[in-house]
Amino acid sequence: MLPFRDGLAPLRLLLPHGDSARTIVEYLEREMPEDDWRRAICDAELVDEKSRPITLDSRYRPGSQVYFYRVPAQEVSVPFEIGILHEDEDLLVVDKPHFLATIPRGRHVTETALVRLRKQFDCADLTPAHRLDRATAGVLLFTKTKHARRPYQELFSSRSVTKEYQAIAGFDATLEFPRIVRSRIQKEHGVMTAYEEPGEPNSETRIELIDTLGTLARYRLFPRTGKTHQLRIHLSSLGIPIVGDPYYPVYTSVPADDFARPLQLLARALNFTDPLTGEPRRFVSARTLEL
Repeated sequence: MLPFRDGLAPLRLLLPHGDSARTIVEYLEREMPEDDWRRAICDAELVDEKSRPITLDSRYRPGSQVYFYRVPAQEVSVPFEIGILHEDEDLLVVDKPHFLATIPRGRHVTETALVRLRKQFDCADLTPAHRLDRATAGVLLFTKTKHARRPYQELFSSRSVTKEYQAIAGFDATLEFPRIVRSRIQKEHGVMTAYEEPGEPNSETRIELIDTLGTLARYRLFPRTGKTHQLRIHLSSLGIPIVGDPYYPVYTSVPADDFARPLQLLARALNFTDPLTGEPRRFVSARTLEL
């Protein structure tokens, strides 16, 4: 296997059965002609599943695997730093800024928390135990070792973590707080926004009012579930959408280099019992939202 490079893992390609290619480079040049495969082979940047270097004469073997690097497209740099809240042998807890995705996806690859942190800490095993939307700032937990990965990820999948968020959104004096919002949220693949529909609820959020200022208010949010855009949808469904939200109630396209209006949503704190030590843990963001 190839090592991580600049925080990115190599890509894996499975060579299909039924192809007429005689050599691996012949197949690659035909299927992905935009890449300079001969240069990559000469630079020893292609290996097979047994970490053996692929040469220009390597025969095409159906069902075998090829590992290689691909240079990501030029990305817009996110001009905000990741804060470090805690680090020990197994955990890295950070304070993610707005506009930075958690993991590589779509057009966001190098400008993600995972790739930045793998480079910064030189830790190939670094893995997020959960995720935050690119638009959401706040507390994000990573594991640093393979043996810690599953126990901490299961904390989140089993809903054994208390997540506390803050948001600045509209204010409606006719709404009573605290209140619990439950609804059925669906998300279609390839569609930017999710939506609510009739049926058995699959999402739940407790919403508390902290303070108000004219037509705006600050809220404390406790999601019991983790559906896509759940907090944004639940506040919007009450008629009090989050300030700076380009998705709800109406989707608006925002240029990738527009950092002027961050979503006023903050993952403020995580509380849980440590699955390895049994000790109580609490991590709190140093960031604030301004009314």
